[in-house]
Amino acid sequence: MAGITYGTIYAIVAIGFNIIYNATGIINFAQGEFVMLGGMTAVTLNLYVPMPLAILLAVVLTMIVGAVIEIVFIRWLYKPSVLRMVIITIGVSILIREIALHIWGDSVRALPYFTGSSVTSINLGGVYISSQILWVVGVGGLAVAALTAFFNLTMLGRQMRACAANRDAARLCGIDAGNMVTLSFILSAAIGAIGGCVVCPITYVQYDSGTPLAIKGFTVAILGGLGNSTAAVGAGMILGILESFSIWVLPTAYKEAISIAILLVILFFKPSGLFGSAEAARLKEF
Repeated sequence: MAGITYGTIYAIVAIGFNIIYNATGIINFAQGEFVMLGGMTAVTLNLYVPMPLAILLAVVLTMIVGAVIEIVFIRWLYKPSVLRMVIITIGVSILIREIALHIWGDSVRALPYFTGSSVTSINLGGVYISSQILWVVGVGGLAVAALTAFFNLTMLGRQMRACAANRDAARLCGIDAGNMVTLSFILSAAIGAIGGCVVCPITYVQYDSGTPLAIKGFTVAILGGLGNSTAAVGAGMILGILESFSIWVLPTAYKEAISIAILLVILFFKPSGLFGSAEAARLKEF
């Protein structure tokens, strides 16, 4: 179950990448910091308010951070190159990480299990799993379903996709491209914060926990094909299971290298991803 659990976590991060990419064509390497902020903020707020309210407030605050990032660092740019956006979002992620270190220090934190505890488990067909794992998988599946419906069935979702395809043409059709970009960052921050809160009881959270998640989430996004949130789930499972099996044949220290190796292989040989999103080939612009 460890592979499925971590695969779902990576998929949630990849979905955040896909939301912004679908609306803007931008690769946001600060996505991992949204996950970290959601978890850290929820842990802090849970000291003063009930956990459901703490999670809700943490998501709202992270959404505000996402909007501020877009307005301050992204909106004023005119047709930035992929490389420029990568550098800017990496810089933003470093800035957020340093602010988090100043606020929370370097201690490791965690939320309580939503239901049950770390020592209790549920019997599913003879397999005992933690109840929090079901929360992680359930939230991940719900996020994919909701976002797929949003981008394909709602007018707002189609407007966001139109901005990604051709922002100038979208403006000529009366779409406020600036607001669509801001909304994409807000949605991406929200899904990242929700994911951070859900996985926090299992993986714990620290000021620098967003960086490895961003790398693995980006790997999953590329593996599944950028912009394809449904494929990100399958790609996340592949990476999570590969990491779990890798510790049987390699020292634990090499576990973190698996995602980097997969990312390099995909970028070299099939930049459109395993599930065939041709738009992902834009990464060749690096």
